[in-house]
Amino acid sequence: MTNPANFNESPARWKRVIIKMSGEALASSSSEETIDAEVVDRLAGEIASAREMFQVEIALVVGGGNIWRGTTGEHAGIERSTSDTMGMLATVINALALQEALERHNQPTRVLSALSMAEVAEPYIRRRAIRHLEKGRVVVFAAGMGNPYFTTDTPAALRAAEIGAEAILKGTHSGVDGVYTADPRVDPTAKKFEEIAFMDVISKDLRVMDLTAITFCKDNNLPILVFDLMNSGNIERALRGEAIGTLIR
Repeated sequence: MTNPANFNESPARWKRVIIKMSGEALASSSSEETIDAEVVDRLAGEIASAREMFQVEIALVVGGGNIWRGTTGEHAGIERSTSDTMGMLATVINALALQEALERHNQPTRVLSALSMAEVAEPYIRRRAIRHLEKGRVVVFAAGMGNPYFTTDTPAALRAAEIGAEAILKGTHSGVDGVYTADPRVDPTAKKFEEIAFMDVISKDLRVMDLTAITFCKDNNLPILVFDLMNSGNIERALRGEAIGTLIR
């Protein structure tokens, strides 16, 4: 296990972070599989390697969009609260997949759920989460905040503040490697920001994360690094402090 005192010697830019990834990042691009075992294994390997290399405390928040989105059910006539709860359960499935993959890479991991399901996950308790991190375990936060009407961006911001994380690493999966003036996939003239202020993200309506999460991070001085999660080695580069993605602060 990691000795917390060793974190003072860590070469990482931050000593405790939350990595936020979408559920779609775990899905297969070549089939209809909602969870691509090879993708999950690669991401888990990079996370385990980075945690060991930098002796950094890592928590994860994963979405459930590869399985179910609350807005999907709402458009199909399912009551929004019910549909959002279904989406929260989808995040638990993804969290368990990540836990299993991380432990195959010899990285002790705990899933903490905002919804009670004692048979598969621990309940979310702030002090317990921090203790797991201090013991060198990766913590995966599942089921959002346990409340409907929120995307997983907001619980990522909330959990980051609660556990004293120094930054949120917002991993993208669509080939966009940061924050741009417009969507670079449809506008070839779009310019990438190396760094941008929270107020500029809000005033320009850049849609990096949902507005509630962005405002919360601004109010709590939580920087966000937006980077391409799917590019191999980028988690390590982000933690080392290399100039990748866009830093919002």
